[in-house]
Amino acid sequence: MFKAEIQSLSVINHIAAMFFKEHPADRIFAFYGEMGAGKTTFIKALCEEMQVLDYVTSPTFALINEYKTEDSRIIFHFDFYRIKNLSEAFDFGYEDYFYSGNYCFIEWPELIEPLLPSIAVRVNIREIDGGKRIIETF
Repeated sequence: MFKAEIQSLSVINHIAAMFFKEHPADRIFAFYGEMGAGKTTFIKALCEEMQVLDYVTSPTFALINEYKTEDSRIIFHFDFYRIKNLSEAFDFGYEDYFYSGNYCFIEWPELIEPLLPSIAVRVNIREIDGGKRIIETF
């Protein structure tokens, strides 16, 4: 289990590097947290640590963004906030992404919970006093 406190954005990349050290073999990460908790911001830091070449943004309207790293790895970034039912996930072929062996960063996974692979690492991000964030896996 990973747990860290982000006291400011100046340490977020350090926390992202520590996160990967705790999860070297994991590829599917489901990010839970309230609106504005920092899910997208932490995913951006993870992508920076992986040396993503693309601009990282939340795929709120597209549902999924694909990024490539300097060493040709592929990262899929999902945002299921606007999904209305599970059939939408089936329609775009979620299985092809989740079971590809590539990194998958999933925002708002509670909306597709029955479809998450059992190996998905659940990550909770919550705000505490003074704008600090706690990131922990469960």
